Amino acid sequence: MRTPPVNALPVLADAPAPQAAAASGADAASTADAAHRLSQLDVLESEAIHIIREVVAEFERPVLLFSGGKDSVVVLHLAAKAFWPGKVPFPLLHVDTGHNFPEVIAFRDETVERLGLRLEVARVQDYIDDGRLQERADGTRNPLQTLPLLDAIAAGRHDAVFGGARRDEDKARAKERILSLRDEFGQWDPRNQRPELWNLYNGRHTVGQHVRAFPISNWTELNVWRYIEREGIVLPPLYYAHEREVYRRDGMWRATGPVSAPRATETTENRTVRYRTVGDMSCTGAVDSDAASVAAVVREIAVSTITERGATRADDRISEAAMEDRKKDGYF
Repeated sequence: MRTPPVNALPVLADAPAPQAAAASGADAASTADAAHRLSQLDVLESEAIHIIREVVAEFERPVLLFSGGKDSVVVLHLAAKAFWPGKVPFPLLHVDTGHNFPEVIAFRDETVERLGLRLEVARVQDYIDDGRLQERADGTRNPLQTLPLLDAIAAGRHDAVFGGARRDEDKARAKERILSLRDEFGQWDPRNQRPELWNLYNGRHTVGQHVRAFPISNWTELNVWRYIEREGIVLPPLYYAHEREVYRRDGMWRATGPVSAPRATETTENRTVRYRTVGDMSCTGAVDSDAASVAAVVREIAVSTITERGATRADDRISEAAMEDRKKDGYF
């Protein structure tokens, strides 16, 4: 091997002064620190995955409440990441009121089939048919979900139930801990909550009791949508602007359908709307919107001054404490 000529060797610069070297090292350390600093979404994702893994490690028969709505879709996505490349190690549970949007039910079934998961369905209609429940005068079935839910939890012997509730949705949900103990009757006592210091979650329970686990409790609606955008998560098309026949009631646009018909004094019209939450057709309203993409929804939510449930859920307007009353009885 030939030795290169001397004039072909690189010319070395003078060694930097000690102070300059120190400054250069500090800048490099600062750059490296910034490169490895977690974003807000990274922190929230890490916390949620930690919660999911902790619950699976601590409990015997967890289950995930999955309706096909955006929050439950995000929790399922987090669970898939938590156990990748393995499958999600627990089944899904949906309390089907019979008043769900058809698009959401189709999305639910497609998701379950694509991921190869087991779906347990508790149907409110079965309880109405055999007399265990009766239709409400206002037509909404959301409050009727509690009994089928508790029966499904007992039948599956589920000791932990994942939910997609967030603190910013309602003041009752803001009272919840990450792990929320439910007694032998499935009831919640907001005054009997366990401290959760230093991310230590107490899952102790006796036979007959179970725990509700909320991995995205510390997320906001805007966090959820920014995460959906970052991860490329697919949602039911109802969440994006589309034209739909609607009528005005209680300050909300209701969709016309078999379980949601206008009264004699209400007129229908076609409007471009989208849904911020996809509960029952009989009690969920749409909002005027031209946000047809995730990025547009993120911009829209960023300037919103009212929560999604406050803006679009008639069942939460039954009373000032409607959500808390239902949660005490065993609701989500």
